[in-house]
Amino acid sequence: MLPSPPYWTSFTMSRLEFKPFGDVRAEDFLPLVNDETVRKHLIDHPPFDAASVRIWMDDKIRIDMLPGCRVRALVIDGALVGWCGIQPDGEGVEIAIVIAKAGWGAGIAIFKEMMGWARSMGHREVLFHLLDTRPAYRFLARRSTRVKKTTLSGRGFTTYYLSVEQWFAD
Repeated sequence: MLPSPPYWTSFTMSRLEFKPFGDVRAEDFLPLVNDETVRKHLIDHPPFDAASVRIWMDDKIRIDMLPGCRVRALVIDGALVGWCGIQPDGEGVEIAIVIAKAGWGAGIAIFKEMMGWARSMGHREVLFHLLDTRPAYRFLARRSTRVKKTTLSGRGFTTYYLSVEQWFAD
C-alpha cells in the first residue's frame, strides 16, 4: 500500500474513468498536452497543433492495439486531466502517467489500477521512468527490484524496475 503524502489528502474525486483514446476528441487533448505544468516533466518537443495532436493520438491508439499494452485517457468527474499507458520500452514495458494539475492527487489510484492491468496481462516486470525534474520517490525505490539513472532521448531519468507479483505480495 502506498502512503498518501499530506498534500494529496484534500484531493477528492467522485469518478475516475480510463477512456480509450478513440473516445476523446483531439481538440480536448490539445490544451492538456501543451500545458506548461505538464510539459516541464516530459521530454522536450514542439507544442502540438491540431494536426500533430491527432498524429500523436493515432500513435497511442496503435500502441493500445499491441499485445500487452493499454493506453487510456484519464477523465475525472467528466474532465480530461491526462493519459496513461502500459507501452513498449526497450527493456520490456513501461508505465506512463501524465496528469495535468486538475488531476494531481489521483496518481496513486491510477498507478495501482495500471499495476492491476500489468498483472492481468501477464507482465512480470514494468518500468516507471521519471524525468529528472521529478523528485526521487522513496516508496517507489523500496518497492522496486532496482532503481537506476537512465537516459532517454537525451534526457536524464530515474527508472524504477517493479516486479508485478511482488507488488501484489506486499
